[in-house]
Amino acid sequence: MQLRLAVDADVPAISETLSLAFADDPAWGPILRLADGDATALERFWAPFVRGALRYETVWVVDDGAAVAVWLPSGGDEMTREQLADVQAFVDERLDDEQRRAFAEIWEAFEHHHPAEPPHMYLSLLATHPSRRGEGLAQQMLAENLRAFAAQGLPAYLESTNPANNRRYERAGFREVGAFTAPIGGGRVATMWCELPG
Repeated sequence: MQLRLAVDADVPAISETLSLAFADDPAWGPILRLADGDATALERFWAPFVRGALRYETVWVVDDGAAVAVWLPSGGDEMTREQLADVQAFVDERLDDEQRRAFAEIWEAFEHHHPAEPPHMYLSLLATHPSRRGEGLAQQMLAENLRAFAAQGLPAYLESTNPANNRRYERAGFREVGAFTAPIGGGRVATMWCELPG
């Protein structure tokens, strides 16, 4: 497994991985499902999230995009104003009325539940390309990232939009601290915190 910090040239591969990985996500899948079924079009939605985090040098990739972890420092803006506008343009152009309302609602829920203190690292997105599932790439990357953050004295926070992943996060040291419901489909989104070891 080759783990490294992502650079601008990785954005297309990372966006593809995110698009495919989240296509069947219980929370994101129904909100982002396109009428024409073109999952690759969702790369335009995810790319601004990746570019926004690249500013902090906190996007990690394995094997040139087979798995990706998009981290943000607490207090850091997820995207620039222009990147947010790109996401909203996609939402306005490609999603129906129900999906647009659901996107606004889940975005607000993420913001509402995110802790302000103490300083921490926020795992915005973690994904593995479907062709590489089952190899443990994301789990290994997550463990490596958490070790590095712990060495800096930083705990970590995430929202798990797929309950099937909760046990994996728990094995990595996270515990559930709250939850909310996805606006389409009723999927449960768990908010999780990883305290510093010891």
